[in-house]
Order: sequence, then C-alpha cells, then structure tokens
Amino acid sequence: MSAPLLPPAARRVQRSYLTLLLGNTLAASFIWGINTLFLLDAGLSNFEAFAANAFYTVGMVVFEIPTGVIADSVGRRASYLLGTLTLTATTVLYWLLWLWSAPFWAWAAVSMLLGLGFTFFSGAVEAWLVDALRASGYRGPLEPVFSQGLIVSGVAMLFGSIAGGVIAEVTDLGVPFLLRAAVLLTMLVVAFRVMHDIGFTPDRSERPVAAVRTLFRSSIHNGLGNAPVRFIMLAAPFTAGISFYVFYALQPYLLHLWGDEEAYSIAGLAAAIVAGSQIVGGLLAPLVRRLFRKRTSTILLGGAAGAALLLSLGLTRHFWVALLLLTAWGVVSASAGPVRQAYLNDLIPSRQRATVLSFDSLMGNAGGVVVQPPLGRIADVSGYPLSLVVAGAIQALALPFLVLSRRQNAPADVAIGADATPDATPPPPLGPPLDPRGAA
Repeated sequence: MSAPLLPPAARRVQRSYLTLLLGNTLAASFIWGINTLFLLDAGLSNFEAFAANAFYTVGMVVFEIPTGVIADSVGRRASYLLGTLTLTATTVLYWLLWLWSAPFWAWAAVSMLLGLGFTFFSGAVEAWLVDALRASGYRGPLEPVFSQGLIVSGVAMLFGSIAGGVIAEVTDLGVPFLLRAAVLLTMLVVAFRVMHDIGFTPDRSERPVAAVRTLFRSSIHNGLGNAPVRFIMLAAPFTAGISFYVFYALQPYLLHLWGDEEAYSIAGLAAAIVAGSQIVGGLLAPLVRRLFRKRTSTILLGGAAGAALLLSLGLTRHFWVALLLLTAWGVVSASAGPVRQAYLNDLIPSRQRATVLSFDSLMGNAGGVVVQPPLGRIADVSGYPLSLVVAGAIQALALPFLVLSRRQNAPADVAIGADATPDATPPPPLGPPLDPRGAA
C-alpha cells in the first residue's frame, strides 16, 4: 500500500502524528506484559491487582468528558501536554508504590490518576490530526492516514511489549516503568516542538465555566443528538468493551489449550498476535474500504465477522486452530478500525470534535467496566471457552446499532474526505489536492 498523496504541509502534520503515536504506544507497551506481575510483586493479592486495573478504567470513564471539553475549549496541544505530564508523574508514583509496598487504597487512587492521564489523549490527538490535515490542504479520505497510524502503533506495541518483558527479566519489574516515564518526558519535548493547533482556534469569548457548559451542550447535540453518531456510539460498549476482556482472557486461555500453565512465552503470543494483527489490519483497511460504497458496510462486516470468530474461538479445543482464529479476529477488527474512525470524524464538526470523540471513548470504556466482571465470573465458574462464546454473542448486539447508523444515509457514509465533514467551508488548500477518488 503506497502512502496517501498529501500536500507538503499535511505531510508534516502526518509525520508529527505518527511520531506522537509511536512514542505514546511504545511508552505504554513497556508495561503491558508485566503489569499484573508488578502489582503482585508489590504485595497485592490477585483480587486487589485486578481491582486496581478496574479503578484505572473507572478513572477513564469519570474524566473522559471533562478532558475532552478542555481539548476543545483550551486547545488540543495543551491537552496532550497535560496528559503527558500526568502520565509521567503517575508512572513514577506507581514505581514508588512498588518500592514502598503501599496499601491498596494508594494503588486505587494512583490508578484513577493514570486513567485521567490517558483521557487527555483520547479525542485530543485525533481531533488535532483531522483539523490540521484539513487546514493544510488535504481533501482525501482519512482511512489511509488512520491506517498508517495503526501500523505504527502495532510495530511499537510489538517491540515495547517484548522489550519490557526482557528488560524486567534481566533487571527487575520496576525498570520498565522508569523507561516508560523517560519516553513520556521525551514525548513532552517532542510535542512541545511539533504539535501546534492548526485549523482550530479555541473560543475564549466566554468565561471558562460558561464556555465549558456551552461546549458540552453543543457536543451532546452533535454526538448523541446526531443520529448516525449516536448509533455508532451505542455500538461501542459491545465492541470496544468486549475487546478489553478478550485481550486479557486470551493469555490464560492459550495456556490452557497448550497444556502448560507456566509456559509464559505462549501467553505472550496473545499480545504479539494482536500487535501483528494491527499492522496487517492497517495495511488492509484502505483496500477493504474500496470494496464497498458505504463505510458502514465495512464496519458491519467487521462486527459480524468478529462476533463469529469469537464464537468459534470459544468452541475450539485445538491450540493451533485457536491461534488462527485469534489472528483472524485481530485482523478483522483492525481492518474496520480506521474506517470507523474516518466515518465518525467526518460526522463531527471541528468545534466539538475532541469532546465528541472523548464521549465515544467513554462509551467503549464503560462497556469494558460493565462486561468484564460477569465474563470473568463465567470464566471462573464454567471456564474461558464459554466466556468467549458469550463475548461473541455480546459483540453481535452491536450490529443492530450499526444498521441503524447506516439507515441514516449520512453524507459521511459515502463521501470522501472534507466533503463529508459538517463544518463551514474549509480553507483553500495549501498544495495539490488528493485525487477525488482517494487513489494513492
């Protein structure tokens, strides 16, 4: 897949976006493979370790909308810098709690602050990218840009998760957290230099509290009040929520199928396959998009195929078949991801983009909070296979909402690029526009 034809100014924006995405994902993935072991080594029980993770998710749900409003009322660059500072500080606090063998309440509090840090990113970076691309003269579809981001994050996740485990093995479980903080500080400097609010000017005509209230109301109107966006968001708890459970459940499930509960390298295959699937899915997304006239066709197909693959994954008893199904599930989900991102962004006005995208993230996180405990209980009582079958059935509940979004016949479902975005007339391009058919 060749790179999208971007004007020079838009190409610089994309390079900055990919750099930020690479650094963020690399920093986060250093601890993905060892986080549970880290918490247990600090003296927490299994219940307390997973409860700490739950507080992290709760923090994301609680702070998602307020930080999205900050991104739209103060600036996307400011939101990113605040998020990086918050994550750096809370990562160091996590390391200190480990050194001190701190009580559970301290882990719960810092976990919620970790969630706060990530909510400064969700919505803000994506909104910054889309507005900056449009202001820089890019008029083509967003799928190729989001696809390249998916590839970069997949590569960073693959390298970071493997490196974090190796580094922890040759040093100790705390070192990957310090490396994460160091990378985040580096990204703070990088973002300060390359990330500027282009194509978006925060409206500071009102007092801060009044401005936040006005922006929040407008965002609700353009989010839940906008039918195609509303139905896409209502599908998120059944898709994003399920993906949280599946990612963590696959590790013990693969160990069970392998027959050796201590073969941790086999458990690591789950993260490696998900990372590899992101790379392949990013390569395939623009190609899959061209097969269908409507974006919702791709999203619907991805949702239906994902649900069927999860059902099959829960029913199989063969390790190698499970790996094949897991890979297919990852590729299908990743291929539909950039199309969904492009569809949603083309449905949202620039003024409320970050807040609406944050609300969409909130819906997915809320789904994770709701579905993970009962699915975990099913796994305890009846085993992981049945929990994956139920997960597939829950993901299928997203399909009616996707159909309802499709029935709205929104211009963003078929239009390409800036023509679909419900904003005022965009500024003139700064360079040659992309071929209107989206050809690379």
